[in-house]
Amino acid sequence: MKQTILIALLSCATVFVSCRKDHDTDTETPVSPTDGTREQLTLDSIYLYAKQIYLWYDALPDYTTFNPRQYATGSNVLTNYEKELYVITQSKTNPATGYSYEYSGYAGSPKYSFIDDGSLTGARLGTVSLTDKGDDFGLSISISADVRIRYVNPNSSAAQAGLARGFKITQINGTTVTTSSSTFIQNALNGTTMSMTIVDNGGITGKVNLTKSNYTTNPVLKTVVLTAGAQKVGYLNYSRFSVMSSSQAPLESAFSTFATQGVTALIIDLRYNGGGYTQTAEEMINLIAPSTLNDKTMYTEYFNDLLQNGKATILKQQLYLDANGNTVDYNGHKATYADLDYSISGNTYSFKKVGTLNTVKQVIFIVSGNTASASELVINSLKPYLPVKLVGSQTYGKPVGFFGVKIDKYTVYMSNFYMQNANGDGNYFQGMTPDIVASDDVTHDFGDANENCIAAALNYISGHPSGKIGVATAEAPLIHMGPASFTGMIEDRMHTK
Repeated sequence: MKQTILIALLSCATVFVSCRKDHDTDTETPVSPTDGTREQLTLDSIYLYAKQIYLWYDALPDYTTFNPRQYATGSNVLTNYEKELYVITQSKTNPATGYSYEYSGYAGSPKYSFIDDGSLTGARLGTVSLTDKGDDFGLSISISADVRIRYVNPNSSAAQAGLARGFKITQINGTTVTTSSSTFIQNALNGTTMSMTIVDNGGITGKVNLTKSNYTTNPVLKTVVLTAGAQKVGYLNYSRFSVMSSSQAPLESAFSTFATQGVTALIIDLRYNGGGYTQTAEEMINLIAPSTLNDKTMYTEYFNDLLQNGKATILKQQLYLDANGNTVDYNGHKATYADLDYSISGNTYSFKKVGTLNTVKQVIFIVSGNTASASELVINSLKPYLPVKLVGSQTYGKPVGFFGVKIDKYTVYMSNFYMQNANGDGNYFQGMTPDIVASDDVTHDFGDANENCIAAALNYISGHPSGKIGVATAEAPLIHMGPASFTGMIEDRMHTK
């Protein structure tokens, strides 16, 4: 993804020498050694940055006790760095659970923080980036009672072939596929060409040929106006909070249609949305919210006390770039991340209405375990002001965000801030619990009133929340294959003091 606020690449030696200099006056953190291999110095810097900018830095021991260089044990240096970061992220215990705040349930894998060596944030093979660039077939496949298309990215090879969510797949590359074919299907998705025999949502059998390609897609997968009793309901399926330059136009177009149609309720489908940019999340919030909320608090980002009080001196080594990728002059020098405003007041965001939709009385969000970060921010920010209900399953639970810091050739994303809404609520580290439980129904397309989650939402809006008459229910847990979604929340509007 294009990350406009990330710093310019600094030389390895400059970053590490400066880290040691900053800590000469820090009596709480012993200075790291003045020599060592490139790997050892990188391990030092990951720790030293965490000791000042990590949200839960206060749980980390001193340098000598932590001993960053102990992780230089394998031939794969990125793996060694990830091992160190994992230990850092397990340092702070969440008293509500007894586990660390970044406990993921997967050994060696933090729930939030990660390191990018350059392969994660571009339009890499098998993913769609936060600039909406894809390099794949453009579809995800699910296995439950049978094999179905889970979703299709607009403008991809799959979209051009006329494929849609809900289509049943009976053959791939001439081989019959069943619920036991997950390995075969995944291997096919990793190829460059693929043929499929499908049965569409109208029961018609056909065959398509797909070619993996580069494409620019659209985060709005579906928009339609439905009815629930006497109410008009705007339905929107939104796949990722991509950069504003990509998301703004399709989002505003969808809400313009809703306004023209006079919708009074919304179903926002975020079941596969893992997050993205907070600025784009605000765009959605401001499209949903009525103008009467203008200037009221939307949410606040809270950085650790070292950042708030200007004591994260290590950030002097991270150049700050504006939205155009240019350096910024500040008080006679090039601005660094140490010059940015991490105060509570400087990171409290307010409603500023976008668009003409002012008739929304209630909002239903369709969610799942893939609903994370910026998606949860949208939900949480609206809760103090509008009737908000969740349909689906427990969300991921990520009320934290980050900015990237450059260490050698890597960009390290460690949790830097947590977020609360206007009521001071934000403790959903274990996810948000749905008000109405409904299974993800891959036998129906997005926007179909008979799909499990959509039907449950429509029934609630019409005043019959317990009814899900005639809606098919998945018989087994879904196995998903295909493009991976970004999970995270990136703040790209930081500013100098």
